[in-house]
Amino acid sequence: MPRYSAQFRNSVLKKLLPPEERSVRSLAKEYNLSVGTIYGWKARMRDGTLQIEDGVQANRSRQLTEKLSLLLESRSVADETMGEWLRENGLHSQHLTVWEQEVRDAVTKNEQEAREELKAARKKIREQERELARKEKALAEAAIIITAQKKISRIFQGQEED
Repeated sequence: MPRYSAQFRNSVLKKLLPPEERSVRSLAKEYNLSVGTIYGWKARMRDGTLQIEDGVQANRSRQLTEKLSLLLESRSVADETMGEWLRENGLHSQHLTVWEQEVRDAVTKNEQEAREELKAARKKIREQERELARKEKALAEAAIIITAQKKISRIFQGQEED
């Protein structure tokens, strides 16, 4: 398994981030890397276990809600004062980019989970409705049989009395 230098890895990862935002497949083809390698680097960069550049490590200790509030706050900061704001908050501009992707991924994941839960609930309801219909049909059959047995027993009782 080949080892790649941090400089090479960072140059590939930078191309995944804005402004280029290239696809993993195109980078894998261009640099003759496996897609899995790049996805692994991307995941490690996102969770903060991989240094992005010059010793800057993603803030993985922050909760997603805190990251979202910082992202929203960063949108209201003027471009001229962005550097100062980043330093005050102990951030790097790439943190914001990574966090945006994390928030998007979390929202997408939640939407997918909600769709899957809804689909499972609908399936369960359909199964229960089928089972209820089957049981109602069996109950109706049983009621008919009981009614018929009662009529037959009355008929035979009436014949015995004669």
